[in-house]
Amino acid sequence: MTITQSPKKVGLASYLVNQILAIKPLANFAKSRARNMMINRAESIGVPWRENYRQLRDRNWEQELKALANPSLDYPDYYLTSFHAYESGNMSWQAAWEVESAAYAVHAKIWQDAGVQGDGRLRASYHRVLQQQLITPPQTILDLGCGVGMSSFALQETYPQAKVTGVDLSPYFLAVAQYRSQENKHQIKWLHRAAETTGLPDKSFELVSACLVFHELPTTAAEAIITEAYRVLRPGGCLAIMDMNPESEVFQKMPPYILTLLKSTEPYLDQYFSLDIATTFTEIGFNQPTIIVNSPRHRTIIGIKS
Repeated sequence: MTITQSPKKVGLASYLVNQILAIKPLANFAKSRARNMMINRAESIGVPWRENYRQLRDRNWEQELKALANPSLDYPDYYLTSFHAYESGNMSWQAAWEVESAAYAVHAKIWQDAGVQGDGRLRASYHRVLQQQLITPPQTILDLGCGVGMSSFALQETYPQAKVTGVDLSPYFLAVAQYRSQENKHQIKWLHRAAETTGLPDKSFELVSACLVFHELPTTAAEAIITEAYRVLRPGGCLAIMDMNPESEVFQKMPPYILTLLKSTEPYLDQYFSLDIATTFTEIGFNQPTIIVNSPRHRTIIGIKS
C-alpha cells in the first residue's frame, strides 16, 4: 500500500502528555512503568530478558570497546539524553545488553499472535519493499544507526553479495554488534561515527538504510542525516528509511495512557510525527520518494538520488 504524507501538528492529547512529562517525578514513573511492561511482555512470549542481560553482562567487553570506540568523537547534544527509560540513553552497557530483547518485546504485537517472530517479520516486510523497489541488488550498503547490528545482519542476509557498513554513535552498541557478527560469521564493517557526519567518501554507496532510527531524531538531525545520505550515495542510489508510520490508526487512536508511556521513552517523537519527510527528501535533491506501508504501524520511504 502506497501512501501520501501530510504534515501533522501536535494534537491535544499529545500536548497534555507533554505537560505531564514535564513534571520529573511523573516522567520517571512513566519511564519505569514502560520499562517494566516491556520486560514482562518479553518474558511472557518466551524472551528471557533477564537471562540475556546476565549473559552479556558477565563477559569481558574491553577488547571490542577498545577496537571500536572513537575517543575523539564529538557527540551531538540531542544524543546525550534519556532514551528508552535509560537515563544515559544509548550511552550505556545496560541499554546495549537489553536492546535485542526490547526489540522482540516491542514488535511482538504488530501483528496478532506474531509474538517473538514479530521483529523478524517486521524486518522482512521492509526488505520485501526494498527488493520490489530496487531494480538492481545493491553491492554497497550503509546502515545508519545500526545499533547492535540487528538491521545490518538482516540486510546482509537479504543481500549476501553486498559489502555492508554499520554506523552508530554508541560504542557500547557497536561492541555488541561486533560480538554478534563474530558469533554469526558476518563480515560487516562497524564505524563509531555520527550518521550526519560519517566522514565516508562521496558517492560510495548504492543503498543507505536507516531502520527504526528517525523517530529518535530531532528535525535538525533528521535533515542533516538525509543530506549526508545524499552525499555518500552514487547517482541512482537509494535512501531507504523504515520507521513508525504517523498515519497509522494505531498511533492515531492510541489511548492517552499508552501515549504517555511511549513518549516518556521517545523524547523526539513529536518532531518525527510532524516532519514532512517527502518534502525534506525533494528539497535535499532526491526524486519524489515512494512511501509504502509495510506493517500496521510502519512505513518505508524510498528516495532515489538523481
